[in-house]
This record gives sequence, structure tokens and C-alpha cells, in this order.
Amino acid sequence: MSHLRTHRNFGIIPRASGAAAAALKARAVAWDVPLEETADALSLFVWGCELRLIPGDDDVRVELSAPESRLIGNLQDSATELFAEAGLDVQWDRVDAGALAPGLSLMRVASVRQRSPGFIRVRLAGPDAARFGTGSLHFRLLLPPAGRAALWPRIGASGRTEWPTGADALHRPVYTVAEQAADWLDFDIFRHAGSPTCDWALSGPEGAEVGIIGPGGGWCPDADRLHLFGDETALPAIARMLDLARGQVSAHVRADLRDLGPLVADPRVTPCDDLLAALAEARLEQGSHFWFAGEAGQARLARQHLIARGIDRKDFMAAAYWG
Repeated sequence: MSHLRTHRNFGIIPRASGAAAAALKARAVAWDVPLEETADALSLFVWGCELRLIPGDDDVRVELSAPESRLIGNLQDSATELFAEAGLDVQWDRVDAGALAPGLSLMRVASVRQRSPGFIRVRLAGPDAARFGTGSLHFRLLLPPAGRAALWPRIGASGRTEWPTGADALHRPVYTVAEQAADWLDFDIFRHAGSPTCDWALSGPEGAEVGIIGPGGGWCPDADRLHLFGDETALPAIARMLDLARGQVSAHVRADLRDLGPLVADPRVTPCDDLLAALAEARLEQGSHFWFAGEAGQARLARQHLIARGIDRKDFMAAAYWG
């Protein structure tokens, strides 16, 4: 809530009565984000942004504020959706109808190479590269269906982002920025059968235009003691967090040793066959944060284990990266 919010947009919901406030309260519970209520306004805080409702005599004023214009677009999209689900239409002061979706940048494939037996490294080039991998680790790669020209998501007249559907629907996997400079970024694809992204990367896409949207997915947890657990799919994120962690950090990784690269010699990294067993043996100390990512069933069991140990939900994350 302390983020500097310099970008704003406004809207009006006619004849909303208490429905707008009820919809916002329900979304705050669903997202598990802060909600503040005063006699004059109701505010939801998410992504460093604020969505405020100010009731009037015959309508409700909606105020959006954010530290980036991209986040204003994301918040407008989400607000339009959540109020529409309650049967309410927002009349926005400004809608950039026809513009590319908030946070979407178009890049060119500069190179593709085999980084290790299990990973393909792709370099994308474009003037927006520097804003990715800052504040959040991840982005979505947007790939059109093979043989079809790309139709990119754009902002509709209502303020909602309109995504191509049917035969033009985009493949939208999430990846981690591995390295970057002012005009390029690298990411690694875990090579496995049945992956549309692997098939694309091995098809000779150099020079092709692709979309990436974000950044998103959170940053390295700010903890005195950070415990990381993950399989091959989590390896790029773990490698980034090992670089970013400010305190003590340890990582248990289930992956082919040939894919670990320089991490093989990192004393903070322990290869293991059973991530859940390693998690069960981890010491719970003050200032600890636990981060677990991998197959959906294992992530669910990790979450149950951490809750059973009495660890506060703010002090861990267990994410399904596949399955």
C-alpha cells in the first residue's frame, strides 16, 4: 500500500446500490488481498494498485491508481470483469480501445540454442526487454497456432482485454527471465515430448515475431532464510532466486545434473530425488520462507504439509508448474 501511484483512471457505475461494494468485497476474499472500508469509500489493494469505490446519491465512482500505466490497464480489465459478473457496467473516463493488451510487447526471436541436454535457450530482442524480469520473475509467451498469422489481444470498448479465440487462440505458457539487457532477454524451455513451445522452438523460429505479456508472478521472497524446492520446470526460477536472495538460501532440486550448469558447484544447491522428503526435513527457523514448485499433485501435498506444520500462508508458496 506504500507504492507511489501516479497513474489514474476513473469510472462511474450507474444505479449500483450496494452491489458494487458486495462484488469488491467478494473479490478481495477470493484473491486474499487487503480491503479497507471507511465511511466514505471502500478500497481494494492489489499489485501495488488501489481500486476505490466512492458511493454517491445515484451512482458509484470507481477510482483506479497504480505505479505503472500497464497496471492501470490490468486493473481496469479486472474491475470491468468483476463488476460485469455482478450485472454492473462501468462507464470509464478513458478506454484505450484497440490498443494492445496491457503489458503486451512484440519481440523478435534473435536466436535459439541447446543450452543443456534438457533445456533450450531462446533470446528475444526488442526495445521493451528491460522492463521484464524486474519486480516479477515471469512473463507469458504468446504463440499463434502454426501456419496462422498472429492476432494479438487488444483492449475492447468496455475496457476488457479481448483475446483471440477458436482457430486463432494463442498458446500462453509462462517462463522465467534468465538473463537480459536493454534490448534483449533470454529464457529457457524445458525440453519434453508433447510441448507446443518445444515444437515451436525447434521449428526454426529465428526472425519471427512473438508476443510476451507481463511481467508477473511475483519476485524473490524477501526472507532471512529462503528454502527452495523444485523439479526441472522450476530450475530457471530457482536459478534467478539464488542470484537475488538477500539472506541465507538453500535449494533442493530434482533435475538431471547436466542441466544444472554452474549450480552443480554451488554449495547452496542439493540435488535430490524426493522433494517432499527434503521439504519434510527442512528446519523451521524464525525468518524462514518456503518456496516449492513442480507437479500439481506434489505442490498440493507440499502445501498441506506446510500448513500442518503451522507455517503461516504468507511464509510459503507451493505452486503447480505442470500437471
